[in-house]
Amino acid sequence: MDTKLTLKLDQEIIEKAKQYASDKKLSLSRLIENYLNSLTSDKPNNDIQISPFVKSLSSGISIPADYDYKKDRADYLDQKYK
Repeated sequence: MDTKLTLKLDQEIIEKAKQYASDKKLSLSRLIENYLNSLTSDKPNNDIQISPFVKSLSSGISIPADYDYKKDRADYLDQKYK
């Protein structure tokens, strides 16, 4: 059931939000409803679909948290230009 809600917001923010909603082809009410729903949802948003191309970029290799790529690059360049 839809219910009206009155908000007081800065006019400039309202105009920017209207433009954003228009660009996304949504009503401002729907945009705000979606935002509030995402804030108050108990479950994480798993609706995001990852394209096959993006999945193909994953190598499946995990990198250690303390990996120093700068040191590895410097070592590589030292070896290359000996």
